[in-house]
Amino acid sequence: MGRAVLPFLLTSGLWAQSFVNDVLPAIRKAGCTGCHQPNGVASTTRLVFPDAGAAVEEWDAYGDTLRRFVDKSAPEKSLLVMKPANKAPHGGGERIKPGSAEEAALLGWARHLASSDAAASRTFTREAGEKKVLRRLTHSQYDRTVRDLLGDFTLPSKQFPPEDFIEGFKTQYEGQSVSPILAEAYGTAAETLAANWRGEDTGPRFVAEFGKRAFRRPLTKEELTEYGGLYKAGRARLVIEAMLQSPAFLYRMETTTVKEHQPYARATRLSYMLWDTMPDAELFRAAERGELDTPAGVAGQVKRMLADGKARQAIDEFASQWFRFDTVLTMVKERRSYPQFTRELALAMTEETRRLVADLVWNDGNFMDLYTAGYTFLNPDLASLYKLPPPTEEFARVDLPDASGRAGVLGHASFLAMTSKPSDTSITARGLFVREHFLCQQVPQPPPGVNANLPVQSADKPMTNRERLQVHLVNPACASCHNLIDPIGYGLENFDGVGAHRASMRIDLPRYNRREDVKTVEIPIDAAGWITGIRESDFATPRTLGRILADNPQCQECVVKQFFRFTMGRHETPADKPVIDRIVADFRQSGFRFQRMLESFVQWTEFPARAGQVVAKGNQHAGSRREVR
Repeated sequence: MGRAVLPFLLTSGLWAQSFVNDVLPAIRKAGCTGCHQPNGVASTTRLVFPDAGAAVEEWDAYGDTLRRFVDKSAPEKSLLVMKPANKAPHGGGERIKPGSAEEAALLGWARHLASSDAAASRTFTREAGEKKVLRRLTHSQYDRTVRDLLGDFTLPSKQFPPEDFIEGFKTQYEGQSVSPILAEAYGTAAETLAANWRGEDTGPRFVAEFGKRAFRRPLTKEELTEYGGLYKAGRARLVIEAMLQSPAFLYRMETTTVKEHQPYARATRLSYMLWDTMPDAELFRAAERGELDTPAGVAGQVKRMLADGKARQAIDEFASQWFRFDTVLTMVKERRSYPQFTRELALAMTEETRRLVADLVWNDGNFMDLYTAGYTFLNPDLASLYKLPPPTEEFARVDLPDASGRAGVLGHASFLAMTSKPSDTSITARGLFVREHFLCQQVPQPPPGVNANLPVQSADKPMTNRERLQVHLVNPACASCHNLIDPIGYGLENFDGVGAHRASMRIDLPRYNRREDVKTVEIPIDAAGWITGIRESDFATPRTLGRILADNPQCQECVVKQFFRFTMGRHETPADKPVIDRIVADFRQSGFRFQRMLESFVQWTEFPARAGQVVAKGNQHAGSRREVR
């Protein structure tokens, strides 16, 4: 069927439309589902499509819910038609060409909905409950588990192949398969750990006692027989070597159909959530006594566990992955542009952020001060970078002058340097990091084959980064996303590629003759930025941006979502919404105390059936939804 005929049939009503077959392809082609999805940059608007894994039936049912965006008296003036074509103000700009087949498909659907006799829109639902998966110990969990199990502090995972970051974390179960190289590394580590073990061999009872701690549950009769035979053949060290290579050790038992093992599964969930390591003797005893079967029993254990020093290592691991310390520690900076940058300075950058997080969590501060704190923790190298007096001691707490423009993590060199290029800043990378890590919004990938190169500098008209990025606004396919991320980066341009303040941009103009000296010019910086979709969000410093984020309901919710993703090993789904809403409500009610959030997190994830009963109350604290403009 020709493209000229289809629009006529759709808009005339002579063609029976299917939402999934005729309308959804137009919406996807326009990129609408990339922003208007549960974690998209337009997730706070009234239009939120089902998640990527939705079934065809769910999409079909969802098509009817678009009736709320239809003007029954004048379907052609409906928001469903006007916004994608940018005929009504649209934060994503023009996504559908006026007069195109895609616009005709939307108009046809608007007319169908306007004339439909259906009394109410259908809603889509997803089966509650998460997918049951096996989760392998992460490298940090492996090291801490063998430390607590064997008293070994050698950090054997340093010899393992590196872990992949998926959706921001190394804990995601999608990336936790065991490759042949990793399996070989596990074998080598088990052999070495067993050989180095200096514990007490208590005889044939050893198998049951050690096995219970290694597998984090009592051994089955079959396992007792199997490992008992190994003990007879080679005593304790052979048992240790075999158990350390067993899936029962390498994978966390978090769900089980074996009733007597269920309390131990809960103990395992709690220990790796709050300690990043195996349960201790007291947690095992609580599982044996049935104390973990009730919310009160779990709450008592959580308070005890948070008071233990091992809780700090779990929060440290969360922060190091959330803020991508690995990128900070491996980044390369061009020597001529940033002569002060060293490996030691990079380590200091991560330590500054690590200490701010620890201060807010363990001193029971308002965790949203992560974005607004008017103080930080510096050593002499960082103080020199920030042009502040050297501290009296290593990483002492230092107040930040208002005039510095710094506050919270957004003013830290770790964030500013990591989101920069080797020889310059990156407006786009900084804006993208804020959207994805601090607002939990997924920005669509650039179209395939798009030219991402910026205009080269010329001697006759040198340009700031902001001016060079205007090329993105020429192509509508680029502008729709860059309008969402670049304005955030604009407001951080007064800080260079290692986080030092600058009032102007230094540009080394290209040489056409090696004998010529490098010509350098300084251009004033326009650091006026804003966050598209948040009203009254103009800013020009990290300090002001931090206040905007700290007050934003979506940023507050993002703290909970990021911990959920880190801990649960996956992204949240619509089925998780009642639990997340309840945790967010408790977090707000506590004045954003992180330890209270952890207590709430455990209660609602361990006993989720109770969340649905009070979610309506929780939504009273959820903050208003804001229209993206």
